[in-house]
Amino acid sequence: MRSKSYILAIDQGTTSTRSIVIGRDGLIVSSAQLPVKAQFPKPGHVLQDPDELLLSVVQTMQMAIKQAGIDASEIAAAGLTNQRETTIVWDIRTGKAIYPAIVWQSRQSAEIVERWTERIGKDVIRDATGLVPDAYFSASKIAWILEHIDGASALAEQGYLRFGTVDSWLLWHFSDQKIHATDTTNASRTMLLNIDTLLWDESLGQAMGIPAQILPKINPSVYNHGNIPAKMIGSDVPLLAIAGDQHAALFGQACFMPGMVKNTYGTGCFMLMHTGEKRVKTASGLLSTLAWTTEDSVCYALEGSVFVAGSAVQWLRDAMGLIKSSDEVEQLAKSVDDNGGVYVVPAFTGLGAPYWDQEARGAILGLTRGSTHAHVSRAVLESLAYQTRDVMELMSAASGIPVLNLRVDGGAANNNWLMQFQANQLQCEVSRPVYTESTVLGVAYMAGLKAGLWSGLDEVASLRKTDAVFRPELNRENADITYNRWKIAVAACRLFR
Repeated sequence: MRSKSYILAIDQGTTSTRSIVIGRDGLIVSSAQLPVKAQFPKPGHVLQDPDELLLSVVQTMQMAIKQAGIDASEIAAAGLTNQRETTIVWDIRTGKAIYPAIVWQSRQSAEIVERWTERIGKDVIRDATGLVPDAYFSASKIAWILEHIDGASALAEQGYLRFGTVDSWLLWHFSDQKIHATDTTNASRTMLLNIDTLLWDESLGQAMGIPAQILPKINPSVYNHGNIPAKMIGSDVPLLAIAGDQHAALFGQACFMPGMVKNTYGTGCFMLMHTGEKRVKTASGLLSTLAWTTEDSVCYALEGSVFVAGSAVQWLRDAMGLIKSSDEVEQLAKSVDDNGGVYVVPAFTGLGAPYWDQEARGAILGLTRGSTHAHVSRAVLESLAYQTRDVMELMSAASGIPVLNLRVDGGAANNNWLMQFQANQLQCEVSRPVYTESTVLGVAYMAGLKAGLWSGLDEVASLRKTDAVFRPELNRENADITYNRWKIAVAACRLFR
């Protein structure tokens, strides 16, 4: 009988799907990745094809197993992490979505949120869910589908429709349309979960017009969620962990102690601080959320969500044509001594933390005849660091914990210029691991712990290897000069509606 000494981990993200196989030593044996497309049918609308998301997961799992040169029967367990808040509603009679997946970035339900804020109250929603009312979260996306798709509301009331974030959609298909469930971290991003009881908030659901019967069962993150079936990968493999991508990244960065912080530079920018077994309530622009849960424990976190980060670099490439590849942006930033007075506020889908302004629009400020594409490119990179500083300053104040070390991951974390600029702005160490895709590692570690491949959190922490540490090379006074101008640029951007 073959030894079960591998973990399969899947990361279904906004722009791509990745599957990896890792061994007991924590090293990656194989990795497979496929892009996934987005549709932009109207300004502010961002959609994806749910069937494409499922297919990309199946294909990358098969590719990773083949590249590893192993049989699926050698895999002890699997873990799944996913883009959060992205909303899918499907008909159980056909197994098909009744509308494309509404991506977390989409603002098409903003008007619904405004209605709810007036009728239900911002504080009521925040107290129950830990979230700021915003179109970012799943609840208003569900309501949009029920309101705009013919017959959807009646079908939901009749029990024919199901809602899920991407993890639920995948689990439904893994289980041959038998399991309709999610984990606590994904549930906490819907604006429907009571973050204290870890149950769907019935009063909120009723006030929002969302039938309870369309909501999935809520399970712990580390839990036996069923199997990835043999018909997909060659052998049944237990799915022992599910977590939203940012929660998984916190785990993957081994932020196991309260006060530890990670920031993921992906499509957006997401900073989480582990706050322990108790929820930290804050009136600032931060969110209270779950870090992860097991059958025996609950860990909470503070989060600051920045909607546009790496996607701003994609905008430079795809929409503006200022660069041919994302890698060019670092060289352009280094080619000029400063930003030339240019500031880019990438509020393409509104502003997240700490502003939570869903009507804000992006802007380029400070242009002169001497401004070049290098200055604009540098300003885009700088915006990632400024937005991160916006969040960290609030997080330190809310928690009462000064952040001395920030653990970073995601694609843009590989940009050395940006990481040094980030350290200068934060006036703290920035630590980058050898493997910067911490989301997929996080659920691999969770699943491996559940399967018994590792003895505990200390052993998992030892698997994280540091690639580089960036320390401040600029004093705070000089860092503040450009940061204060950034804040002026944000204020100007918010005036334009």
